[in-house]
Amino acid sequence: MPFLILTINPGSTSTKLAIYQDSTELLTQNLSHSAEELAQFSSIIDQYEYRLAKIEEFLAVENRSPKDFAAIVGRGGLLKPIASGTYRVNEAILDDLRHCRYGSHASNLGALLAARIAAEANCPAFIVDPVVVDELDPVAKITGWPEIKKVCIFHALNQKSVAKRFAHSIQRPYEQLNLIVAHLGGGISVGCHRQGKVVEVNNALDGNGPFSPERAGTLPAGQLAKAIIKDKLTEDAVAKKLAGKGGLVAHLGTNDVREVEKRIAAGDKQAELVLQAMIYQVACSIAAAAIPVRSKVDAIVLTGGIAYSDYLTSRIQEYVKFIAPVTVLPGENEMLALAEGACRVLSGEETALEYA
Repeated sequence: MPFLILTINPGSTSTKLAIYQDSTELLTQNLSHSAEELAQFSSIIDQYEYRLAKIEEFLAVENRSPKDFAAIVGRGGLLKPIASGTYRVNEAILDDLRHCRYGSHASNLGALLAARIAAEANCPAFIVDPVVVDELDPVAKITGWPEIKKVCIFHALNQKSVAKRFAHSIQRPYEQLNLIVAHLGGGISVGCHRQGKVVEVNNALDGNGPFSPERAGTLPAGQLAKAIIKDKLTEDAVAKKLAGKGGLVAHLGTNDVREVEKRIAAGDKQAELVLQAMIYQVACSIAAAAIPVRSKVDAIVLTGGIAYSDYLTSRIQEYVKFIAPVTVLPGENEMLALAEGACRVLSGEETALEYA
């Protein structure tokens, strides 16, 4: 029996919705939220009722009732570190997200919205592989300051989904492969998947790794400290420079790789140098990700929105093809990944996990 599933992915200025029959997409919609509309809310959580009303309008226009669905799946938000999998939305999840105990992000609304609609439908609500999935080896968390441990925040949803999809395509279990997956988007995360677990990955939100269209990536610590002191930067100002106003935005004033490629084609040498630097840093991160598996890598997978760029992916491949064969599976695929996670539970392939 096929399962009808509603997926909800709240972003900073939009709420993406999709309806799936099992893993087949029937309908998708991107509900945009203008800066003027969002300005009336003092926090992301305050946007809850506003976004809920938008979703209800969408369902009404499409002549869909919540009771049509076998499950509602929301994008997982900033929770405490957890194992990979599909989680039934429970009060512990909702309480942590309502109070933003582990950080504030638009994705925090995903589980809250899913739970509300699922209550009307009398069906389960789930989240799948939120950004806080943490399977790091203990050695990977140690830094040179005992007071600071590495925090694991990355594109777990797409990385896990793409890795499993690739494994299926070559008819081998994900749990038997060593893969390096590079998610290339507004943020960039490069993960080492060792037999089903991401044992090493950079903090793609505000920590380390290659710089990206919007993030600064790893910076020289001493120079960073001096700049903060010299310019008397506040915590908020530093956070924006690290995530949002770093990377290509800081260098070239745009986060659009297509725009950068147009400048390069027109002869802009600075744009060419900066994009090449980002490519170089991604390649270096991919090479470093081979360390946990002693270079015994079955494949390298390039994914994410900017993996559609042949300019970018071809140059990364030239750097790293000596490590393992490279496959390009572009796109974020987040909505499909959410639906697939719910399907695995509904079909009995997996058991829903409990957050506590």
